[in-house]
Amino acid sequence: MSMINKKTNPLRYLAIAFSFLLLGTFLSPILTCGNSSENPLQLKADGTDKLSPAQTQAVALEDAFQEVFDKVSPSVVSIATERTVNVQQHPFSGDPYFDHFFGRPGGGSGRVMKQKQTGLGSGIVLNEEGYIMTNHHVIKDMDKLTVKFKNQKTFEAKLIGSDETMDIALLKIDAPKGTLRPIVLADSGKVKVGNWAIAIGAPLGFEHSFTVGVVSAVQRGGIDSSGLSYIQTDAAINQGNSGGPLLNIRGEVIGINRMIASQSGGSVGIGFTIPINEARRVAEEIKTNGKVTRPWIGVGLDAINEEDVEQLKLKDTKGAIVRQIMKGSPADKAGLKLFDVIVEMGGKQIQTPEELIGFVRSSKIGKRIEIKIIRNKNEILTSITPEQKPN
Repeated sequence: MSMINKKTNPLRYLAIAFSFLLLGTFLSPILTCGNSSENPLQLKADGTDKLSPAQTQAVALEDAFQEVFDKVSPSVVSIATERTVNVQQHPFSGDPYFDHFFGRPGGGSGRVMKQKQTGLGSGIVLNEEGYIMTNHHVIKDMDKLTVKFKNQKTFEAKLIGSDETMDIALLKIDAPKGTLRPIVLADSGKVKVGNWAIAIGAPLGFEHSFTVGVVSAVQRGGIDSSGLSYIQTDAAINQGNSGGPLLNIRGEVIGINRMIASQSGGSVGIGFTIPINEARRVAEEIKTNGKVTRPWIGVGLDAINEEDVEQLKLKDTKGAIVRQIMKGSPADKAGLKLFDVIVEMGGKQIQTPEELIGFVRSSKIGKRIEIKIIRNKNEILTSITPEQKPN
């Protein structure tokens, strides 16, 4: 048996060592991600970077919004409404041939079925006694009212009274003593354009939703026949927000959300709120008397336009022009005539019909008021005595 002895080549080992060195250099960044200060793949997650002054202010505002929600949300309720109505069913109802030739069935035949209708609104807790304010249109003609709190507790509510003109209703629940947190009411007379405006409610059924905007306008009149001047806001308000609060940055109620202006039916940033000073006055009268008795003079008024100025030979567009007089009303008894222009009431100059309506609304039934009118270019002083508005 023979053995062959080979001599090892040192250059071969040197080449192998060099190859491993190159491989290690290539793999090292992949395996270790390198130094965190030099490698862009390394992510920092400690969040200890110092905030800029602007960021600090933004975070403080976030905290303020969260404080408002935490403070107020237990005092905001959702109001589920329910009623049962009779619906007449006809055997041919929905048949296009029948509908085309005979019209929709209008009654006198077919069976009557009961149908349940439901709705949802919002409200605020006024005091520990269980009184809750909402809109009249939320509870109108409803048989059952259920109030739900943020903690999911529910109570059956009783309607104390409501006022359709101002769209305010007062409810009451029987809750254990000490369990209710009353909301804080602000002075809506101090609200200014640009103030923060915060809405909490149940828009589209999403309970305790929180939206933020600003006050877009104050004393926004001419919206409806109530004569009320509204607070306008761009805070998102939708169906279900009705009766809920509009708040300032302190978490105080400045108004009760009532309606929106929209072509689509959804919020486009034009919402109208009943000033809380007016809403509180109505609620207090409902609590005391069960209803609101409102002064009335029985006229239909209109704003004065340039055409009126020319035809009636007026100096300007200030005042309110009489377009309608109800027979037997205080205005009729006072001798007012169509196209009279009321320019003063109780010594106060009248700029718009809304101002006159507001003055009458705050007057006392049976107390005479001096008025100045312009008729046929002549100024006439007379008086009028408001009466209780008929139902």
